[in-house]
Amino acid sequence: MAPSPPSSSDVKKLANKAVSMADDLSNRALTSLGIPLHQQPQPTWRTLMAGATAGLMVDTALYPVDTIKSRLQSKQGFSKAGGFAKLYRGLPPVLAGSVPNAAAFFITYETVKTKLHGYKSLGPTGNAHVVSHMIAASLGEIVSCIVRVPYEVVKMRSQTSQAKVVSNLGIMRDIMAREGLIGLYRGFSSTVIRDLPFSALQYPIWEQLKARHYKRYRRQATASESAYYGSIAGGIAAFITTPLDVAKSRIMLAERNDALASGKVLAAIRAIRNEKGIRGLFAGVVPRVIWISVGAAIFLGSYEKAIKVLTR
Repeated sequence: MAPSPPSSSDVKKLANKAVSMADDLSNRALTSLGIPLHQQPQPTWRTLMAGATAGLMVDTALYPVDTIKSRLQSKQGFSKAGGFAKLYRGLPPVLAGSVPNAAAFFITYETVKTKLHGYKSLGPTGNAHVVSHMIAASLGEIVSCIVRVPYEVVKMRSQTSQAKVVSNLGIMRDIMAREGLIGLYRGFSSTVIRDLPFSALQYPIWEQLKARHYKRYRRQATASESAYYGSIAGGIAAFITTPLDVAKSRIMLAERNDALASGKVLAAIRAIRNEKGIRGLFAGVVPRVIWISVGAAIFLGSYEKAIKVLTR
């Protein structure tokens, strides 16, 4: 009796197993050549899953600190913006945007990074290609901002609203009715202007620290060590870019007839400086640095851990 042909599900399982084995063999071969895992090209599905996991973890854990920062930077002041009440207000739209946002960033970042310097040129010393990382991170942020900004606009309006009951859907409908789609992208340019230099600082520093670790200890950094290096890189970048963050917050929270609604970053910086001086440009710098340092540790540490788990 002739054996029955394999079913479509059996073929699919075999194909998936073959792809997994090919990925594993590729990773092992590159590792044996002295190329650490974090510098090896990752399959898109793995990058997507790891990025999504990292985004969900960091946004859920640190949302209250982000709320405090937004209220400190609001025009009406911390107390009138809500103080310490309802620190998780506005969380749902953020979580809804976490997965596509983080996934979009890391897919772009890893793809561009690999294309720019190519893994074949990497030696056992794990040299960090600073310019490649800066360009990859910058392009990743632009793609990420397209996904993230509408959620962030709704989030910030919700965080600083004085209403007792706030509906995120209601806020979105109100913005669309009064300002159209462009209202959901209020502050897009200021967000890009803020996040490009931030990422251009954070990711090269992070990659450089991991490369130095590999060169010194002859092994790749663990997830916890990557998290530590991420916190250092994030803290430095956060402090330097705080004035841009304050300007972006004021633009996003501006009413339609407010001069800052134009979205001009330099105009916003001048207005804040005239109102509150240099200190005003660094409003919320302490919670911002703490939030981003801890957030970078969670975000980048989770990403590295997820990559390693998914590689097994």
